[in-house]
Amino acid sequence: MARGERTPLLLTVQVAPARQRYPHNTLRRFCTITLSTCLAFIFILFLLPLAFFPSRITPFLPWALPYPHRDWPRSYALPYNELQDILISTPGEEKVKEWSRYYTSGPHLAGKNFSQALWTKSKWQEFGIAETSIVSYDVYLNYPLGHRLALFGKESTSKEGAARDRWEVKFEAGLEENVYEEDGTSGLKDRIPTFHGYSASGNVTAPFVYANYGTYQDFEDLLNANISVKGKIVLAKYGIIFRGLKIKRAQELGAVGVVTYSDPGDDGGVTDDSGLGTYPSGPAREPSSVQRGSAQFIIFYEGIAPGDPTTPGYPSKPGVPRQDPKHAIPSIPSIPISYLDALPLLKALNGYGPKASSISKRWEGGGLGYKGVKYNIGPSPDDLLLNLVNEQEYVITPIWNVIGIINGTLSDEVVVVGNHRDAWTASGASDPGSGSAALVEMIRSFGKALEKGWKPLRTIVFASWDGEEYGLVGSTEWVEEFLPWLSGSAVAYLNVDVGTSGPRFKTAASPVLNKALYEITSLVPSPNQTIGGQTVRDTWDGHIRTMGSGSDFTPFQDYAGIPSVDMGFSYDTGTPIYHYHSNFDSFDWMDKFGDPGWHYHVTMTRLWSLLAAKLVEAPIIPFNATDYADELGSYLRSVEDGVNGNHTPAAGVDGHDDLKDLFGLTFTHLKTSIKRLRKTAVELDAYATELEERLGEDIPWWKWWKRVQLFYEVKRINLKYKYFERRFLYPQGLDGRPWYKHVVFAPGIWTGYSGATFPGLVESITARNRTNARRWSSIINKRVKLATEQLR
Repeated sequence: MARGERTPLLLTVQVAPARQRYPHNTLRRFCTITLSTCLAFIFILFLLPLAFFPSRITPFLPWALPYPHRDWPRSYALPYNELQDILISTPGEEKVKEWSRYYTSGPHLAGKNFSQALWTKSKWQEFGIAETSIVSYDVYLNYPLGHRLALFGKESTSKEGAARDRWEVKFEAGLEENVYEEDGTSGLKDRIPTFHGYSASGNVTAPFVYANYGTYQDFEDLLNANISVKGKIVLAKYGIIFRGLKIKRAQELGAVGVVTYSDPGDDGGVTDDSGLGTYPSGPAREPSSVQRGSAQFIIFYEGIAPGDPTTPGYPSKPGVPRQDPKHAIPSIPSIPISYLDALPLLKALNGYGPKASSISKRWEGGGLGYKGVKYNIGPSPDDLLLNLVNEQEYVITPIWNVIGIINGTLSDEVVVVGNHRDAWTASGASDPGSGSAALVEMIRSFGKALEKGWKPLRTIVFASWDGEEYGLVGSTEWVEEFLPWLSGSAVAYLNVDVGTSGPRFKTAASPVLNKALYEITSLVPSPNQTIGGQTVRDTWDGHIRTMGSGSDFTPFQDYAGIPSVDMGFSYDTGTPIYHYHSNFDSFDWMDKFGDPGWHYHVTMTRLWSLLAAKLVEAPIIPFNATDYADELGSYLRSVEDGVNGNHTPAAGVDGHDDLKDLFGLTFTHLKTSIKRLRKTAVELDAYATELEERLGEDIPWWKWWKRVQLFYEVKRINLKYKYFERRFLYPQGLDGRPWYKHVVFAPGIWTGYSGATFPGLVESITARNRTNARRWSSIINKRVKLATEQLR
């Protein structure tokens, strides 16, 4: 087309070809796709789980702090070795002496010591335990109103040709302990009379018999000798078994009353007869001293347990339903007397009935022969009768536990430390004053650490129990009330009852705590060194008893399955006589004979404090499951030894005449399970040791995830250890005493104090009950398997 003036000015201009903006287009696309994919991957694998599961992801973020405190695994604000130094250096002799003087200055029976509870609370708060309170329970207790013990003789007279018999008092027991100027509390106007807790009121007059220690076997020996206690009053020595079981068996056999006394034959040669002076001039037993104590049946019967006998299994709070306690306490009267008051009764039996030594070797050993006692059994002659009067007042009354708490950074791991405060007398310098004084000094020591900014890893609960003497009442009610919390949180319970009554260290413990006990006793200097530098471990024989009963660890160990320790320094052969539950367990006796210088009180405080610190501060709970498994094997071998050689034949039981045939095959599976438990325990303990070594390594800050990983490894292993002992609880409890839940440990059914192992199995074997023995073998086997699973 020809161009003209109307043609648009549109021209095609020739230029160079367009250059690409990005010379590497393929690479650009690859990078874009990869980056987008990574972002999507991060969103899916990280952001979405963070949104839906924040609690599981957040702790592993670099800025997160899942640990209990910033210094973990080291102690908070105060290195562990500095805490130990404080706990060793703070306790002092003058301080524990001061606390002992207060606790022994006046009567403090259960339910009658509120001023002491207030003082204890005040002192704990003064020393830094701000969270201290008084927890009360309304419980069933008795208090003495009156008593009498008199020996009547029949006098025959003739008047106006008619013979008449007249009964006259031949002996009236004083039932009082002597008063001495050298013993400041022996003469208090409000001193507590001699009596038995939970004893029955009554007025009985009857012949009497001597029954040695009043054990189950002693009564069997009397029956075999054709000596009946039915309708008679039983005179029995203290010792061997719990006093309530003496009264129970006498009651079952028809006795109408029981009188108990302390025989110097059990004093290990520290006697007046040996030429040693009696207290207060010498170390031998004061002749008028009387052992008070509880007569409660804490071992037997459906629904009966330690604690308030009217509320078995639940706390005694105001308004709760109450059961009739008739199966838990005696129905026949009983009183305790001194050997001074027992002498005329024992002499009255001279020449009547067989001599004790003719029954068996176990009946030998009375210590009053030099006083003219022949130890004839009786019964007393027809012209002698014994009148026993016991008047008691039973009431529902408050008791007061003092509870103090140092909150740790781990709220679900708790260590409980306890001692009872109530006593049978105005003094109680050993029982429980030595433990009470040590507890106050222990709290003062921890208070020094708190002043330096320390905070425990685990929570510590301190307890001053009331009502222990009557039947572990205060501690049992508290455990029953707080059982759900304790079952989920408690790591251990550390008990000191009699902290000091002599120089010999004794302890009973759950086997998981054996290793910790050996370690702690190796840190504390011994007061009775024969070689310079010896520790308590060096002077101790290393024996750790099995857990039985007799103190406040019972509801923790036997009912709640919480590993427990009971420890203290005890009297020994040749040491001054400890006047148990007598007015002469006094401050003055302690100052002169029990612990002159008060060094054992201080040592007890240090041991108790360091053991608590170990359990509270160690990142990994310092248990040893291997020791537990080894002890289970030992317990089972003991049962087998008894079955295979130490029991008499059981003729007529299901057609078998030998216990080996009856029970020998039932232990095969149990032995296998215990071996598996041990293998698992060894592996776990080795892992704990290796993990503890890794905790001691320095981890660079930029490897923060390794520290987090360690924390959760520690948390998992602590859960295994914490619940291990609980796996040995059988919810239905032992036969005839369902309150006792532990299948490994329980008080002996006819001992009360000493521990029995595999009680359900042993009691079935003793009863020649093959079916029940197999049943208990199966129950124990299942508990062992559960414990094994717990450790895996």
